[in-house]
Amino acid sequence: MREKEFKRILVTSALPYANGPIHIGHLAGAYLPADLYCRYQRLMGRDVVYVCGSDEYGVAIVVRALGEGTKPQAIIDRYHPLIKRSFAAFGMSFDHYGRTSSPVHTDTSQDFFRRLASRNIFVLKTDAQLYDPAAGVFLADRFVKGTCPLCGYEEAYGDQCEHCGTSLSPSEIINPRSMLSDAVPERKETTHWYLPLGDWQARLEAYVAAHPEWKPNVLGQIGAWFNDGLRDRAITRDVPWGVPVPPDVAEAAGVEAHGKVIYVWFDAPIGYISATREWAARQGDPSLWERYWKDSASKLIHFIGKDNIVFHTLMFPTMLMGYGDYVVPSEVPANEFLTIEGKKLSTSRGWAIWLHEYLEAFPPDFLRYALAATLPESKDADFSWKEFQARVNSELADILGNFVNRALTFAEKEFGNTVPPLGSPSVRDRDALDRLAAFPARIGAAYERFRFREAVGMAMDVARLGNKYFNDCQPWKTRKSDRQACANTIHVALQICAALSVLVEPVVPFTARKLRAMLRLEGVRSSMPAGHADAWIEWNDAGSALLKAGHALGRRSLLFTKVEDAAIEAQIAQLSGQPGDVVSALPYADPKNTVDYDTFAQLDLRMGTVLSAEHVKKSKKLLRLEVDLGYEKRQVLAGVAQHFEAASLVGRRVVAVANLAPRKMRGLLSQGMLLMAEDREGRLSIVTADGEDGSVVR
Repeated sequence: MREKEFKRILVTSALPYANGPIHIGHLAGAYLPADLYCRYQRLMGRDVVYVCGSDEYGVAIVVRALGEGTKPQAIIDRYHPLIKRSFAAFGMSFDHYGRTSSPVHTDTSQDFFRRLASRNIFVLKTDAQLYDPAAGVFLADRFVKGTCPLCGYEEAYGDQCEHCGTSLSPSEIINPRSMLSDAVPERKETTHWYLPLGDWQARLEAYVAAHPEWKPNVLGQIGAWFNDGLRDRAITRDVPWGVPVPPDVAEAAGVEAHGKVIYVWFDAPIGYISATREWAARQGDPSLWERYWKDSASKLIHFIGKDNIVFHTLMFPTMLMGYGDYVVPSEVPANEFLTIEGKKLSTSRGWAIWLHEYLEAFPPDFLRYALAATLPESKDADFSWKEFQARVNSELADILGNFVNRALTFAEKEFGNTVPPLGSPSVRDRDALDRLAAFPARIGAAYERFRFREAVGMAMDVARLGNKYFNDCQPWKTRKSDRQACANTIHVALQICAALSVLVEPVVPFTARKLRAMLRLEGVRSSMPAGHADAWIEWNDAGSALLKAGHALGRRSLLFTKVEDAAIEAQIAQLSGQPGDVVSALPYADPKNTVDYDTFAQLDLRMGTVLSAEHVKKSKKLLRLEVDLGYEKRQVLAGVAQHFEAASLVGRRVVAVANLAPRKMRGLLSQGMLLMAEDREGRLSIVTADGEDGSVVR
């Protein structure tokens, strides 16, 4: 099916396990690329829905709970909100972010299982598996530890040796023992359902052959599985945590259903369907999800890391084909892995950069840009803090930020902060405008081919075009010698700025929004879900003149603040420390005195966005913030300078106390207060929420 025949696009990202925070390896693999793509498609005016959610079942979560002496529910209830908040603060534009512990997901997964069982697609097998006689349960792979048969490492798991990296099965482990009770396992017979992939190989080969455009890493891994011959894959487990096998199906098969759950690799991709169902219900049309999953004019795209390729190209398509009525994935743009400072990312050893911790130090757009420029699209890529600093300072600040500042400064000082008219444009003026006109299509073509690094590079080339044009025209000279030539230069430069405010939106959306505010450019289609229906400026319009002569500009400010060496050294030092979610043993602060509801209700809490932030002179603690509350902009003084870099607050969504009495500090009026959470070690983090600026927080 050709691209133009697709009426709508459904995009998914692999569901992250809710057993820990999000790190930048996750972002580079499945999340940032999908967000770039969806934001671009929305700017194109296309019908796109982007769903994801927390994967809350599986042995890994049970293992985490065992290690902490708690229940799996406590683990997912801790990490699902953290993951969701981190994604929102990073600017992920999900239409819906769900969780697989929801009733809708249970219903959807059991429906899939029941349907495939009724069509006799599964096979039942009884064999001997490891059983813990002390705990009275069968042992899933991660519940088994022992000696690796290849390298002799004595703490290998039943599915993989973390020392040599070899994939294993529990039956291969030497001297196995149970992680539940440390007992020596016995072998005991149990019955499970299997998906016979071999029966589907010919059909899967034909399906994959119809997609020669898929990435080489995807086709290569699939080819290896085909060459080995597809085998039966178990889709149920004997573990205490997961979606229960439907009792009616178990009864019909003569199998004891108690303690049997649907294997996480089977139920997790169904999470895309259940998330879309939940999204549709939120739109007031519960059947809307079927247009995206069951209409042949819908394009289904899975963004994943390379470790999930076979699940999304062989197993999930088999499930969809077996069920019937569903579309199958059209694209599976899998990325390779990200290393950090030249080393393999390891959460257990603390060699990771946690998103929620990053966001307390720097703005989201800095990381969005640095990662987007180095995505592991065709091979493993490396993230280094020094390169991060160089990209922010040398590219965002010195190229993009510098050009915008030069153009707006001249407009303010020489032309009354308005767009000067273009009169009798020179060859150089026309050439710059002609080259600008070609960029939307060129950058868009890269997005369509999932070549995001190329798209990001070309977007920055627009700023490079602006800088070169500005330097060649030398308006600092023509402002006195040839006033019209100077006006033409600033007119063209401002049109390039306006184009940039659209073309960099997928990568640095907070910055793009700030730039449009400085230009007072309105009417641009939103790259977020449910954007402005009355917008008239779309992606392809960015190559034309978006600002009319005489248009009044807004207040100018710096787009970016450079990252200092000390901030980078602090991050490098922190990298070699402990995992980012270790909970302090310090006591919690004592609760304050009880207040009644009427007292609490007097607080007017509103959502807002920080537009600018700067240090207050002669104060070590105060930052002066400009906060957009939707209905008005406020100056707020916050005593957080020792906790946050000023630049890291720009673009952040905040909750403000809007009816706090104004107070003067250091000669400046503070018109509100931001809500902060203070942990047991005295560290502050921003309290945030979803909702537009001005929304009432209750």
